[in-house]
Amino acid sequence: MKVKKYTAPTMPEAMKQIRAELGNDAVILNSKIVTTGGFLGLFKKENIEVIAAIDEVVQAERRMEFEQPKVKVKPIVKPMPTTTLPKQPTHKGDIKVDEDMLAEIAGLKKMLQTITEQQPDFPLPEPIQKCGQRLLDQEVPKDIRDELLTSLLQKWYSSGSGANEREVNKWLRQELYDRLSTLSFGGITFAKKYINLVGPTGVGKTTTLAKIAAECTLKYKKRVALITTDTYRIAAIDQLKTYAKILNVPLEVCYSMEDYKLACEAFKDYDIVLIDTAGRNFRNQQYVEDLKKVVDFEHDMETLLVLALTAKQKDMIDIYKQFSLIKINKFIFTKADETSTYGAMLHMMKTSHIGVAYITNGQNVPDDMISANREQVTNLILGVE
Repeated sequence: MKVKKYTAPTMPEAMKQIRAELGNDAVILNSKIVTTGGFLGLFKKENIEVIAAIDEVVQAERRMEFEQPKVKVKPIVKPMPTTTLPKQPTHKGDIKVDEDMLAEIAGLKKMLQTITEQQPDFPLPEPIQKCGQRLLDQEVPKDIRDELLTSLLQKWYSSGSGANEREVNKWLRQELYDRLSTLSFGGITFAKKYINLVGPTGVGKTTTLAKIAAECTLKYKKRVALITTDTYRIAAIDQLKTYAKILNVPLEVCYSMEDYKLACEAFKDYDIVLIDTAGRNFRNQQYVEDLKKVVDFEHDMETLLVLALTAKQKDMIDIYKQFSLIKINKFIFTKADETSTYGAMLHMMKTSHIGVAYITNGQNVPDDMISANREQVTNLILGVE
């Protein structure tokens, strides 16, 4: 990567120097107003200082093409994408951002990965550096960080390279918010009668199920029934029996598909049936297969995968892969109060294209649970209270 600094009275003149020396494949990395000359503090001139870079491999390829015998062909001109570039030049202070500069900005997305791989310590504009550190602190994976920082750089240059930290933070928040727009958020919609909670041991499925049951009975005034297939832990059955008694809702324990069908028949007049499953070792694929022998996932069912935010990202990925044998409609993320990093949550949503139903932040029933939405999830990932 070849990096060079240029100084000129205006941005267009700086761009001419850059194109003349580095070519049209150069990328603008930074620009700022500098003061030169003067006498006794008077008659100083304002110039623009631009840092540009070119991939030397690309430059060599262009040089070889230039040296090849020329064949006259009709040039093919690709139109600039209207969805990413403004139609008219914009102004920021004394810096004019013209069509040529916007064309250079369009190359940022393509070049950022090369820059970060070959020169990982290459300085970004300070406000964007701070955003990058913020994402790193939240343990947002590198591929997502690079994608977000590329978008911030595009906004930075198209706005004239003068945005302050507060404005760049707003850009970052909007970028995250927009990336969640295709996902489904929110708790129980009552579109399905049977709500099934699955997940590994220790993530808080039983407590979360009790919170959802309380929400349905107390807030929505629905007739609720409970089913548990967690016959591996006596304590789990006793715990759910206690919740059922407090909420005054019926509970059936199912050991087989026949038991499950009998329970469904018994609860045919109820509005919603919540199902608690056993939390066994998620690395054992047979566990998921066993679930299919007890629960009918095909009939009027919505399945929520419960993951603890205290888990490692790799473990979350492995858990999802095992449970993806069953159709997962949404995630429930628990133990939000036991961690300060939420990058793994963003990764799980982005890679699986699955949204979030609830986020829990404590053991209290029916409290300590929120119905998730895009704004809350965005704030959580950015560490905003």
